[in-house]
Amino acid sequence: MILVVDDDCSVRSSLKILLSRSGGYKVETAANADEALAAIRRGNIRLVITDMNFSSDTSGQDGIELLQKIKVLSPDTPVILITAWGSIPLAVEGMKHGATDFIPKPWDNRVLLDKIKALTPTDDSNTDFNRYGIIGNNAKLISVLNIVKRIAATDAPVLITGENGTGKEMIALAIHNNSNRKEKPFVKVNLGGISRSLFESEMFGHKKGAFTGAVADRIGRFQLADGGTIFLDEIGELDIESQVKLLRVLQEKTFEPLGESKSVKVDVRVICATNAPLEEKITEGTFREDLYYRINLISLHLPPLRERIDDIPLLINEFASHSFKDNIKFTQSAINKLCKYSFPGNIRQLKNVVERAILMNDSNIIEDSDISLPEDKTNEFAALDDIERKQIIETLKLTGGNISRASAI
Repeated sequence: MILVVDDDCSVRSSLKILLSRSGGYKVETAANADEALAAIRRGNIRLVITDMNFSSDTSGQDGIELLQKIKVLSPDTPVILITAWGSIPLAVEGMKHGATDFIPKPWDNRVLLDKIKALTPTDDSNTDFNRYGIIGNNAKLISVLNIVKRIAATDAPVLITGENGTGKEMIALAIHNNSNRKEKPFVKVNLGGISRSLFESEMFGHKKGAFTGAVADRIGRFQLADGGTIFLDEIGELDIESQVKLLRVLQEKTFEPLGESKSVKVDVRVICATNAPLEEKITEGTFREDLYYRINLISLHLPPLRERIDDIPLLINEFASHSFKDNIKFTQSAINKLCKYSFPGNIRQLKNVVERAILMNDSNIIEDSDISLPEDKTNEFAALDDIERKQIIETLKLTGGNISRASAI
């Protein structure tokens, strides 16, 4: 059930018709905050679409207050804010209070339906889903893949976070290859490798003679990805000036190549990835908050390999099966040794270690002595944590569970 909250009867009616006829959703409506909260208390609301103004006040505080109350009553219910008085600062304030997205009136029906589809789980047990080489059955990975399965067919922007080597590009490819855009281009851009001076030319293209050295027309990455997906890796490395230019394209779906006055319109799904803590960068002023919320409708966090120890044997077998040698076998002691290592470089590092062990060994049987690993600093810190934990427990026993006395000791 989707709850539509708006004091304008025509808005409620038009949204109910759109969502029920085009989306196949059950819809309940409310004219004000009291009616909306009553519906929330009755339960069975999977998504709320709410106006931000229920009075002559156009500050948007009506919607913010309702949003806060909804998040108290039903913290996991996604909320889309929709208003004719929209602005980026208002959208950001709503996001800070837990809103999932923000759409200004008049809305685009297709965009709204795509966003709703991404936020409302459906029974996809009979839906074909191809992992495209993603290996593992760890619960954290399965949770990520379940979200990928649900949102792949939409155009919702996705932000993939996680440490280097965790497989962010493979997740982006799985989203693209399970989408309606799979026959169209998948264009990867490493933003960390593009200088500020070349950003516009690389991303939006240029006309011959646009600058010194522009000896021919160049098609930018966004235009190359038209109809498909653009994967913006290392988006946390993008400088502020380039962030402004990127935000404009994401908002308007248009851009002008350097040296061209005519706008180019593109239909592109955007998937971003980063290993950087973007929230900290926002606080530092090195990453735009409005861009963050624009790219972060759906957030996927990939766990590091040390949190997927149960997947290590599967990954070892996968990498060994693609070796230049046949019938490679890792002994149980070798697998145990690899499972005890923290792998700061994650899956990428595991792959290198496995391939090196196979390459350097004349035998098809890989023993633990055949595996060379760098010093494991993470395990040293883990050991220190264990010592501290044991000391705290002993001290609590000594004080009879008195936390204040144990802290003083």
